[in-house]
Amino acid sequence: MLTTHAAMATSTSSSSFPPPDPSSDADLLRLLLLFSHDLAAYAHQQQHASASSPSHLRVNPNFSSVPRNARQLALLFEELLREYDDSRLLPRSASLCFREILLVFHRLKILLHDRSARSRVAFLFRAERLADEIHGQVVDLVTFLEILPLGELRISEDVRDLVRLLRRQIRRSSPAVDPPSLALRRDVLELIASVEGGAVPDRSGMQGIFRRLGLADSRSCRMEIERMECDVADGAVDERWAVVMVALASILRYGSCVLFGASTPRSGSSSRDSKSPFSATEDLVVPDDFRCSISLELMRDPVVVATGQTYDRDSIARWITSGHATCPNSRQVLTHLELVPNLALKNLIARWCRDNNIPFDGSDTTSNNSTNNKMTVSADNGSAHAETNKAALEAARLTASFLVDELAAASSTDAAHRIVHELRLLAKHGSDNRAFVAEAGAIPLLLPLIESADAGLQVNAVTALLNLSILEANKRRIMHTDGAVDGIVHVLADGVSWQAKENAAATLLSLSTIHSYRRRLARHPRVVESLVQMARDGPTSSKKESMAAVLSLAGDRENTARLIEGGVVAVALEVAAEPEVAEEATAVLAAIARRGGVEAVAEANGAVPRLVGVLRRGSDWAKESAAAALVAVCRWSGATVVAELAAMPGIEWVIWELMGAGTERARRKAASLGRICRRWVATVEAERMSRYSAINVTPPTTVA
Repeated sequence: MLTTHAAMATSTSSSSFPPPDPSSDADLLRLLLLFSHDLAAYAHQQQHASASSPSHLRVNPNFSSVPRNARQLALLFEELLREYDDSRLLPRSASLCFREILLVFHRLKILLHDRSARSRVAFLFRAERLADEIHGQVVDLVTFLEILPLGELRISEDVRDLVRLLRRQIRRSSPAVDPPSLALRRDVLELIASVEGGAVPDRSGMQGIFRRLGLADSRSCRMEIERMECDVADGAVDERWAVVMVALASILRYGSCVLFGASTPRSGSSSRDSKSPFSATEDLVVPDDFRCSISLELMRDPVVVATGQTYDRDSIARWITSGHATCPNSRQVLTHLELVPNLALKNLIARWCRDNNIPFDGSDTTSNNSTNNKMTVSADNGSAHAETNKAALEAARLTASFLVDELAAASSTDAAHRIVHELRLLAKHGSDNRAFVAEAGAIPLLLPLIESADAGLQVNAVTALLNLSILEANKRRIMHTDGAVDGIVHVLADGVSWQAKENAAATLLSLSTIHSYRRRLARHPRVVESLVQMARDGPTSSKKESMAAVLSLAGDRENTARLIEGGVVAVALEVAAEPEVAEEATAVLAAIARRGGVEAVAEANGAVPRLVGVLRRGSDWAKESAAAALVAVCRWSGATVVAELAAMPGIEWVIWELMGAGTERARRKAASLGRICRRWVATVEAERMSRYSAINVTPPTTVA
């Protein structure tokens, strides 16, 4: 019979480790030997942890004694395997004891695995619970060893003595938490309280805490912070400790910069930050469908607006409450302001995050009223607790101020690169951080660096500006800083790498979400030219970014003429044939046609065949935009374009299919195209009948 401790669920991850079920005594002994070796392997992790923090994070002696005891028990199982093969059975009572011991080993393995997978801080804050859990399993283990009938087993006297010795050692197990761990936790809480009170942490005090946590350099700090964020998002700690961990993570970032300096950028770490809101996923490419086109970040609560487009709830709510009444992507007027949760997409995002080990908050919002949605920062930092966490905010403010001061005093390109990399990462995490970095004066210091010939420094600098520009107030700061637009356009046109150019285009897109800035950017003599050149010559990702920026500029009728003069129509038709860029390209054509540029679209070479090609093979949104562009062109051009459209092979079936399976807007546009084609056919037929009537000849029968 299992004891209360043995029946206790020891880990939320236990369901991922199904208990073993051996079919024979020999299999049972093999499994026990295997589990013994697995548990003993954790001794190496304990030794590694002890090397960096000798006594402060052991929490309970059982975490180091269990692997040692398992290694000694392996000797028992090895000897038993030599005596008991498939033809010889264990004594019944011994077999039952060993089966219970196997279950205890199973639960101990889960506990030790959970310990190794979690952050050190989570281990510290769960000290009492973890100590009690592992002590309970150790008590169960010694209980079963006590009732194990050693005299009935075919083992040597030395092994019997070993088991008896283990019994005596394990009986001394205690659930008490080691005093050094409690002292460390107390000091950590005092540090957080002092920061919350507005004090700047003492350097020597931070050094002591970092040393006791085993954080010896910026790399170990970064890894610990990433694990802490995952622990909070996964619910690995109680609510009261989650708030503390969010604050401590922010303080660790500050302390890492102060004690160890800005970290060296990882290889390939200059990719767009907005593709992922978590530093742990810095190099991971988020699918475009999972990113909000307003914030450019991974959506946490996707909602559908009246036009059928999907955005993150916080982003579209800010868009609406700032006075906009149109859809950011399609530029259509929103017939209502209800935000409908896109649960299917949310489930896909959650699954993708889980598969890639990314924390996913995704908490439901109970109200669909766009003017009353709470603006949380949970999507940015992995924890809803940061919204009211004063200590975390104060630490972030200290970090921003320290890094900006260090950047101003940087004496080399390498030093500047490391600091800009840290600023970029800080600006990646939440609106408050973006405000702190900008308020500290980072923008004027970043502008000279975006023109650097060093590829890594340039990408980090322009990406930092991109991250900062997501905040509305920072858009104004950037646009009102002398030379800011010229610097961004310089990268767009002459950037050292395509990644730098893409992030420059994304920065223009971010800035152009404000109506007045959209016009100002389009008036710049090199903006449209550089975007068009990027769409022609760049890789697929660059084409997408350039077309997205052009689409934002096309949202203002005043910019239409400049876009047409710059060759936007021709290049949009050219890249519309590429499936990965078709959505943005056709949306550009539809926007230009709707805002006074329909003649340019109609007269462009190959416009109708290429748009029909998108109707056949494009995504739902691409088909919608292509249909909208064709309707505008047909209504303006009259019979010539309609005749070309009607002559396209299978066009009736394409329109019919879109009417049945397209988006709501696409179905409306397809119906309009159908009516236009039918009216044209009727007109042509009437004219033909009239010609035959005039010469008194019966016309031949036509086949529809």
